[in-house]
Amino acid sequence: MPSHVSDLYHTMNASAATQRGHNGLGEGQRLLSRAKRGWVWNQMFVLEEFSGPDPILVGRLHTDLDVGGKSIKYILAGEGAGTIFAINELTGDIHAMKRLDREEKAEYTLTAQVINAETDEPLEPPSEFIIKVQDINDNPPQFVQAPYQASVPEMSAVGTPVTRVTATDADDPVYGNSAKLVYSILEGQPYFSIDPNSGKRFALQGMDREMREEYLVVIQAKDMGGHMGGLSGTTTVTITLTDINDNPPKFSKNLYEFVIPEDLPIGKMGGKVKANDRDTGENSKSTYGIVEGDDQGVFEIITDSQTQEGILQLKKPLDYESKRAYNLKVEATNVRSEPGSGPFKDTATVKITVEDSDEPPVFSKPIYQLEVNENAPINTIIGTVTARDPDSTGSQVRYFIDRHTDLERQFNINVDDGKITLAKLLDRETDMWHNITVTATEVRNHSQISRAIVAIRVMDINDNAPEFATEYEAFLCENGKPGQVIQTVSAVDKDDPIQGHYFNYRLVPEMLNNPNFTIKNNQDNSISVLAKHDTFRRQKQEMYFLPIIVTDNGHPPMSSTNTLTIRVCGCSKDGIVQSCNVEAYVLPIGLSMGALIAILACIVLLLVIVVLFVTLRRHKNEPLIIKDDEDVRENIIRYDDEGGGEEDTEAFDIATLQNPDGINGYLPRKDIKPDLQFMPRAGQHSGPNGVDVDEFINVRLHEADNDPTAPPYDSIQIYGYEGRGSIAGSLSSLETTSSDSDQNYDYLREWGPRFRRLGELYSSKALLDDRN
Repeated sequence: MPSHVSDLYHTMNASAATQRGHNGLGEGQRLLSRAKRGWVWNQMFVLEEFSGPDPILVGRLHTDLDVGGKSIKYILAGEGAGTIFAINELTGDIHAMKRLDREEKAEYTLTAQVINAETDEPLEPPSEFIIKVQDINDNPPQFVQAPYQASVPEMSAVGTPVTRVTATDADDPVYGNSAKLVYSILEGQPYFSIDPNSGKRFALQGMDREMREEYLVVIQAKDMGGHMGGLSGTTTVTITLTDINDNPPKFSKNLYEFVIPEDLPIGKMGGKVKANDRDTGENSKSTYGIVEGDDQGVFEIITDSQTQEGILQLKKPLDYESKRAYNLKVEATNVRSEPGSGPFKDTATVKITVEDSDEPPVFSKPIYQLEVNENAPINTIIGTVTARDPDSTGSQVRYFIDRHTDLERQFNINVDDGKITLAKLLDRETDMWHNITVTATEVRNHSQISRAIVAIRVMDINDNAPEFATEYEAFLCENGKPGQVIQTVSAVDKDDPIQGHYFNYRLVPEMLNNPNFTIKNNQDNSISVLAKHDTFRRQKQEMYFLPIIVTDNGHPPMSSTNTLTIRVCGCSKDGIVQSCNVEAYVLPIGLSMGALIAILACIVLLLVIVVLFVTLRRHKNEPLIIKDDEDVRENIIRYDDEGGGEEDTEAFDIATLQNPDGINGYLPRKDIKPDLQFMPRAGQHSGPNGVDVDEFINVRLHEADNDPTAPPYDSIQIYGYEGRGSIAGSLSSLETTSSDSDQNYDYLREWGPRFRRLGELYSSKALLDDRN
C-alpha cells in the first residue's frame, strides 16, 4: 500500500502549499479564490485475508495544522475503530490490526478528527472516510440448488434445451475475474452439451427411452474465466427421458385357441388376449376389437384397464348344433397417437371351438299370456306351453307348475303335453291376473330345468248386480217446492264390461204411482229423486222409504233393489236443514231448543247430585268392620306364612263367600297362574241327617294344604258352607226369635272339639249379658 500512502501524502502537501501561498500575499494582493478544507481525503483500500506478522498500513491522515509540533493529536472513531483499525495519534498512520474478509464485510465507514493534544479541544470538525476491503479469489463457485433433476422427451432433436444450472461465487464480481464463471461437462458426453457462459444444457438426437431411460451428468463451474488457478465447483444433473408413443402394440402370439362350452352365460369370459407395448403410461394403453369372423355379433372383446388384456366374452348364446367353430381376427390399437403419425396397431387370429353341453329345454316363448272366463268350469283347458330339448339327442320334456307361484293350486298342467287346465273356480273381482311359473325338465336329466312365466287373465262376465254407490240418506224440507231435487243417486258395478257401464233406474212396480216422489234420469248413469208436492209434514210422517231398481247392460242383465231413505226435516228460508225430529213440534210455543237443552241439563245434574248423596250416606252408615253378633261367617286367616297379610284380598273370591251353593266344582285361583290343573272335586251332598261339619272342614283343610297351586303367601279359606239339610241351620245366621240369653249353645259341643270353643264363647257372653 505505499502507493496509496504516497498519493495521499502528495495531495496533502499540495493543499498545504496552496495555503501558504495565500498567506504570503498582501492585503491588496489577495486573490479571490474558494477556501479549501484543511483535510484532503481519498478512499483507502486494504487487501482481504492479509496475514503478515505486522499490522498492515492502510493509509495516513494529515492536516495543514500539523507543522511538526506535538500540540495536535489524531483520533479515529467509527466501524472497527480501536479493534480492527488503529491510528497513530502523532503521525496519523492507520493500520489494520486483524485479518479481514471481504465476503463478511466489504467496507468500513470511519470518522477522523484533529484535537489539541493538551486540552483535547477539537481543532477541526470531524470528517468521514471509507476503507474498502479489496477482494482476492478465495471462494469457489457453488451450485445452490444442487442436485438437479430434469427431463426431456425421448428422440428429441439436437439442441433441444433440457434445463439450466446456475452457480454463484461469493467473490467480488466487479473487481477482477474472481467471480467470472465458465461451465463445462465432466461426465455425460456425448449425449448432452452445455453453454459455457449461461449454463444451458442441450440434448443430442436419437436418444431412445426404451434403450436407456436415465442419464447422470456432472457439471463444473470454474471462476477466473476458466483459466488456470481458478477455483471450481461441481454438481450432478439426473436427466430422465420421458416416453413418447413411438412403439406399436404387439401380440404375444399370432394365434390364440379357445374351447368354449355352448352353455357359457352371456357376458362371461371365454378367453384372454394380450398385446404388449414398450411404451409406458397412456402411450402403452390399447383397445381391442374384432375386425373379421363374427358377422352375427356373437362375441365381443373388451379391455381390462388394469392388466391391458383383451377379454373375449359372449354377446349372444352359443349353439353347438348350429355352429361349432369360429375364426376371429382381433386387433389391438393404441389409444393415443403422436401428431403427424398414424395409429399404431397389431392383429392376431383367435380360433374358437364350441363344446357341446347338455342344455336345458327351451320354451317357445319366454312369457305366455292366456285368457279364461271367470265362469269357466273346472278342468277347462286354458292354453298350452311348449318346450323342446335343443340337444341333438332330443330328450322328452315334462312340464310342472311351480307351486310357490300357485299357492292356492288353482291351475293344473299336463306333464306330457303342457296343457294348463283350471283346478278351481275363478273370480275376476277377486284376482284379475294370475302369474304362474311353468318349469320344463328333461326326462333323462332332471337337473336341466327351464322356466317360463304364464300370465293368465281372468275375463269378466256379468255376474254382479249394480248397487248404490253408497248408503244414501236424503233430507226433504217441509217448506220445499214441488219438483225440488231431494237426492242425486249413482250406482257402481264390480264387473268391468268392455263397452263400459250403463245403468237403468226405475221404481218398483208398486211405487210407480206413489203421490210423493219420482225419479229423473240425468243421462250420466245417475238419477235425481224429485218431490211431487210441498205438503210434507213431520207430524204426519217423519221418514219415507223409496225402493229403486238398478239394472246394468250386461248379458244377461243383472239388477238389484236399493232403498233410499228420505227424512222430512225443518229447514230455514234458505233451505238449510235445522231439525229432523218430530218432537220439535210438540214443544211449548214459548220455549226454544236452547232453553229445552238447558232444562234437561239441569235435571240431569240434580239427579247426579242426589245419587252421589245417597251413595255417600250409605257408605257412611255401613261400619268398616262387621261386628254384628249374629253374623258368624268367619274368615280364617293364617299368619304363619310371610305374604300380603290381612290386606291381601286377591287370594279369594268374595262371591263364593256370599253364595257357596254356586260352587260345585273347582274354584279357579285369581292370584296365580296354576302350573298344574287341579281336578275339581265332587259337590257336597247332604246325608239323611245333614253333613258332618267337622268332617267338611277337615276335608277343606286337607285340600288347602295339598293344593299344588296354592301361593306362598296368606290365603283365605272359606268355612261358611255347612251343607244342605243341617239341623243347626247356617253358621252365618244363628239369629232366632229369642234373645241371646235364651239361646242354648251346648249343642255346639256335640259337633267336635273345634266347635266346643265356639260354644263356650257364646255361653260366657250370654252369662255376662244376664248379669248386666
